[in-house]
Amino acid sequence: MRWASFTRHHPSAFLLAAQLLSLALYVAFENVPGGQFLLGAFGMLILLLVVWVIIHSPAINWIAWIIAGLVVLLLLLAWLFVHPDLLTWATLLEAALYFYGAGSLITYMMEDDRVTIDELFAVGATFTLIAWGFAYLYIVCQAWSPGSFSGGTHPKEPLTFIELLFLSFANLSATGLSDIVPIASPSRVLVMLEQFAGVGYLAVVVSRLIGLTIVRHQDGGVS
Repeated sequence: MRWASFTRHHPSAFLLAAQLLSLALYVAFENVPGGQFLLGAFGMLILLLVVWVIIHSPAINWIAWIIAGLVVLLLLLAWLFVHPDLLTWATLLEAALYFYGAGSLITYMMEDDRVTIDELFAVGATFTLIAWGFAYLYIVCQAWSPGSFSGGTHPKEPLTFIELLFLSFANLSATGLSDIVPIASPSRVLVMLEQFAGVGYLAVVVSRLIGLTIVRHQDGGVS
């Protein structure tokens, strides 16, 4: 009963755990034969978790199902016909789903003045959704505008997903390590938008929840 209650009341915790686990899986299986298949399968699991989290939020559920369904369809078609353009469009829609999931979690966290344990998990889950969403946008930008980014371990080749995800985390957290930099106008615009999103997320959402959590502890604790 306790496990069933936890899964029902804390969907954000599972999404956050899956996102962080995927980082370890990328390290373990990125260059292993058949590893891309495993990573793709785990990506589908995360896709379902994003939809599951949206279902538990105030957002409109059918929008998430439509986007997720289109992503799966395009991925299957890209795999069957070996069509890079279909894969690019699937990646773009996947970014849209991640942003929609992030927006639904922000709405969920902002809808009242009561901070729950799941909302604290949602803070981390939302951050990862935004980071992954921009990483997918960077992939699309790189596909449509080759040479958009400079840096990485192979300067003359397109950056890998983990490299672009690293760039995304550095931008969103305002770390700015600058070992991978945008050198084309589309990629620079995306980087600026992510930097703006990161600052806005910390200033508006995270600071509000921290303030409410402090008040809640003073009044008797977080539920």
